[in-house]
Amino acid sequence: MEMNMEQARELLDKGVEEAEEVIQNPSKVDEILLQLEEKLKEVPAIGSTLADLPLMISMVKAWIQKEYTEVSPKVIACLVGAVIYLLKKKDLISDSIPIVGIVDDIAVLGLALKLSEPELKAYAEWRDGKDTVQA
Repeated sequence: MEMNMEQARELLDKGVEEAEEVIQNPSKVDEILLQLEEKLKEVPAIGSTLADLPLMISMVKAWIQKEYTEVSPKVIACLVGAVIYLLKKKDLISDSIPIVGIVDDIAVLGLALKLSEPELKAYAEWRDGKDTVQA
């Protein structure tokens, strides 16, 4: 089944409508990030690396909001730096090259996630414990 731009636009518009409702409720946003973690684990080869991306976003957000401060500012800077690299226009390998163009982005992000693994694990345990207490 081939999808054209009009069909893709309709799906995106529907997603935006739903997202506008979801972003009004922080717990729903966190629930979506948890679902994204699980979904990314299913992606072949890079899924295990990218599965920590929503966890990373959640931890950085919690640190910025001063909800979770048990992580070094250097770790936060490392993670945010990797995201900045991912978003920058200048890469080691141009993103315009199909598939190969994202290799450097994934490598930098993967390294930042790997280096931050203990902190991410501690944050996940804290977050899960917090969710258990609130339930």
